[in-house]
Amino acid sequence: MLTIGVDIGGTKIAAGVVDEEGRVLAADRFPTDPTDPTAIENAVVAAVAQLRQGRDVGGVGVAAAGYISPRRDGVVFAPNIAWRDYPLRDRLARGVDLPIVIENDANAAGWAEFRFGSGRAVENMVMLTVGTGLGGAIIADGHLLRGAFGAAGEIGHMEMVPHGHYCGCGHEGCWEMYASGRALARAARNAAVAYPDRAGALVAAAGGPGQKIKGTHVTEAAAAGDELSVELLANLGEWLGAGIADLAAIVDPELAVVGGGVVAAGDLLLEPARESFRRNLTARGFRGELRIEAATLGNEAGMIGAADLARY
Repeated sequence: MLTIGVDIGGTKIAAGVVDEEGRVLAADRFPTDPTDPTAIENAVVAAVAQLRQGRDVGGVGVAAAGYISPRRDGVVFAPNIAWRDYPLRDRLARGVDLPIVIENDANAAGWAEFRFGSGRAVENMVMLTVGTGLGGAIIADGHLLRGAFGAAGEIGHMEMVPHGHYCGCGHEGCWEMYASGRALARAARNAAVAYPDRAGALVAAAGGPGQKIKGTHVTEAAAAGDELSVELLANLGEWLGAGIADLAAIVDPELAVVGGGVVAAGDLLLEPARESFRRNLTARGFRGELRIEAATLGNEAGMIGAADLARY
């Protein structure tokens, strides 16, 4: 059965027709305004109508950043889109005459990697989406863990540092504030001020100092061999590995898949994460150790996962 996956972001949606093997048969992107829920709904409806032309489509899966209701029919809270206790499925159903499932975007990406990507050979895995923030998904014994209230997998908001950096969620010291693209950019800006004699390549990559420096500039400079940028990525990897060790103590997965924009750094990020994980793993040497691998489905993971979850 063909299904359509829709991945709603802050400024655009990505939608595609996906078959049962996870192959994207057709896809497109549409701009959206995060302050206008009606405009987002209209864009989703238009995307579904366009993509289903001439195809026998059996359902629609929608991936959205935020807390999803246990029944997978709405968004309880979204940090970057104007959704609060929002009945998204019912609103979309006004223009889409197909079964609709709503899912958290990180859950959808994690499910895609489990079914068709890096995790397809395991039954227990965690997914970390390292983008602007830090999202996650947990697959336990072949099932996506949603929890009693639909909010499982919000790993970025585990407290790592008591009274640490303020997080957008309203708390302090969340893992996201130390292991994300936002954290990498903050560390790079601070380093450019503290070590101006070492930050030349990083500042050049950004086209200027201060707020111009972003996480992508760090990965670019590190790939070109810049020593400071390599150190910044290693520090990010250390935070990732330490948190993954905590997750291992809780859910004991076989695999941790790291996705999101920062994973473009490859082993410059993943090797420090693996080393940190081994240092922090409880009972190391007396238990099995998970693998830490890069995601393979890239930006299409949320769309593919949402489409596949529409079949369940």
